[in-house]
Amino acid sequence: MNTTRSLVSRAVTLAMTSGLFVSTLSFAQDNEQSGDAVDDKSFEQIVVTSQKRVQSISDVPVAVSVLRGDQIDAAFANSVENLQALVPSVSFRKGTTTRNSALTVRGIGTISFSIAAEPSVATVVDGVVLGRSGQAFADLYDVDRIEVLRGPQGTLFGKNASAGVVNITTKTPSDELTGSLSTEFYQDNEYRLKGTVSGGLTDEISASLTVFQGKFDGYIDNVFNNEKVNGYDRQGARAVVFYEPSDDLSVKFISEFYSADDDCCADLEGLPSGRNPDSKAAPNSNGIVDGVADIDLEQRRIDHDFESRTVDDHAAFSVQVDKTVGDYTYTSITAQRSWENTEYREGDFTSTAGDSNEPVFGAQFLLHDVGPQEWSQFSQEFRVASNLDGPFNFLAGLFYWNMDSERSFTRDASCQNNAGQLDEAMAFYAQNNLSGEALTTAMSDLGAYAASLGVTCNANDIVSATAYMSTEFNNWALYGDGTYDLSDDLRLIFGLRYTDDEVSYTHRRVSNDEYGRRGVGVRPATENTDTQGSVDETNLSGRLGIQYDIAQGQMIYGTYSQGYKGPGFNVYYNFNPDNDGRPIGAEESDSIEVGYKYASRDLLLNVALFATDIEGFQANNFDCSDGACITRLTNAGDVSTQGVEVDFMWHATDNLTLIGGAAYTKAEIDKFNCPVEVDPDACTDRSGLDVPFSPDLKYSLSAEYFMETSHGFDLVYNASYVYTDEQYSDLPGNTGSFNPASLLPDYSMVNASVGMSFNEDALRVSLIAKNLLDESYATTYSGDNFRYQIPRDADRYFGIALKAQF
Repeated sequence: MNTTRSLVSRAVTLAMTSGLFVSTLSFAQDNEQSGDAVDDKSFEQIVVTSQKRVQSISDVPVAVSVLRGDQIDAAFANSVENLQALVPSVSFRKGTTTRNSALTVRGIGTISFSIAAEPSVATVVDGVVLGRSGQAFADLYDVDRIEVLRGPQGTLFGKNASAGVVNITTKTPSDELTGSLSTEFYQDNEYRLKGTVSGGLTDEISASLTVFQGKFDGYIDNVFNNEKVNGYDRQGARAVVFYEPSDDLSVKFISEFYSADDDCCADLEGLPSGRNPDSKAAPNSNGIVDGVADIDLEQRRIDHDFESRTVDDHAAFSVQVDKTVGDYTYTSITAQRSWENTEYREGDFTSTAGDSNEPVFGAQFLLHDVGPQEWSQFSQEFRVASNLDGPFNFLAGLFYWNMDSERSFTRDASCQNNAGQLDEAMAFYAQNNLSGEALTTAMSDLGAYAASLGVTCNANDIVSATAYMSTEFNNWALYGDGTYDLSDDLRLIFGLRYTDDEVSYTHRRVSNDEYGRRGVGVRPATENTDTQGSVDETNLSGRLGIQYDIAQGQMIYGTYSQGYKGPGFNVYYNFNPDNDGRPIGAEESDSIEVGYKYASRDLLLNVALFATDIEGFQANNFDCSDGACITRLTNAGDVSTQGVEVDFMWHATDNLTLIGGAAYTKAEIDKFNCPVEVDPDACTDRSGLDVPFSPDLKYSLSAEYFMETSHGFDLVYNASYVYTDEQYSDLPGNTGSFNPASLLPDYSMVNASVGMSFNEDALRVSLIAKNLLDESYATTYSGDNFRYQIPRDADRYFGIALKAQF
């Protein structure tokens, strides 16, 4: 099979980009605007809170992309995962569960299974920093806007913003009674339903309630039981109460509940695994040929006898108080969040495993996982912002954040005796159950002792162990950010943050097997654990820059900023105290950014050039020291990312709006740290090689055209095109070479919709087409030289949406 883009796809790409560019020039010449009038549709009116105060997007000296709620709705983008199609600098690593998925910005992000590590890209919802990004990888509903801040944001957002911030703001209740009901139906029995009502309860109090439900049977065929998988069943509600007794005081209460039961996300066999070659789910692939992986991107089948599933339950409550006294606004945000996540994982990826009375690996092994986890998070932030007439203005704050997490993880797997491991287990069992002559006899012939007990260690002998893990994060910080006007057009930017971090963990793993035998991926009783550890660290990070207003609506800026991501531990199921008990040092970044911004009624343009150096990059490094290669979260080394970004919004005519962006990024390894457990001679320099999930080139372009008719309705056309360059899904190995299986091919995506709008959009009916070119792609290589995540949007499918509002 050929994983490169077809000639048709390349031709469409060229035609669309060339045609739209020519159209852009034509419309620009035909629509010169006169006067300085500003209305509600003006791009000058787009505001952001990326600096923790309300500002026009053109005044913010930060590379930030803004997705308005209407943009998200028009794209029928239903989750944070869809951000990678809307913001070129963002990539998404799809895991088998929400807790194992991750965002990267400018090629930088943390991909880890550890419960004692944090993301490099912070996710903030209504001013509340989330402990794990997976809490936000659910459905997007009731969203006012999403701001994606690119580059280190340590001064204002703290320890887990060394690569960027995704800042989500939900809608504030309206004063007048409004409401809407929308539903979407797609092929393969997928539907989504959302209802919202909002309005004033009294002169001082307004409130809103949004509820939603979504269900999807799935798009992957399990040939084992003839059922569909990789679907979802979700529901949630958000209630907001806004109290404004006076012009200088407001209080916002937000409460949210969300639950999901997703039979997702099964890994697909994109390359031959050899585990069940006669299965109907075997891939149409020649494997790796001449160093190139022939990935079966059309694979939509699995053969699993254990269903991969994720069950999520979220609850959140927050209170924000804003009080203005003279020239100062005081803000308090208090929040409590909880998240329960249970992962069920098929780990042998076949339906024929665990049946043979022969030892592994001559016979196929069985491996099934179940891992419930609970998070509880509390945060409190106080800040004050000035609004002085003089040259100096500032924002200062105090931040406290605590998160507790508890997880148990049980693995059932075939007993492993390919290298005489049963003797070790029987010796340990005898020493703990026998004494004297009986012990001596048993130790003299462990094989006979096992036979006397009827103990074997074959593929159909299933053993088990459970790990009980907990972590606690404590973080407090003081921060300040300010500007000083050197003249009417020139201002100095500066900020500083002091952070105090403490991370602690416990880990206890217990063999559930009577004889303490080793299994495939299951540690024996001789390696039971009962350990704990902690680390604390402080950091001082800052930023310094200058901003110059060229003319009305135009400015340039240059900043130097620092990012910080706190220390951690590699706490996971098969935790090894000797290797994983060492603290993982903080990840620190230094970034230089130069940007240009232009905003008028009809055009918003942002250009940014950036260069960032990251020391102590926290990533999964390869460790093959015990004969089996695994990945272990470590300070893998130093990396850098540099490039240029452009994004724009343009009202080309009264009826046509174009939105686009492009990012050229080179994220590379500068220095490689050979793992402590690995012989230094076995490692080679990896300098200059790519960082995972960092496509060199990514761009998008969308268009909306509004056409009035004389038939009692108007037409709204939407179309979008996204191109993503090839990218690696793993770091290179210790020898400095990439696994060919980890290279994800480039791909293009074309989506479109046409809507009929009645009675000034009181009712809209839309026809939706996803992936019109039907170009398949993979978002993640999951490991084992054959496992991939291929998303729902890798197929062409159609739907219809209806929305009524008053």
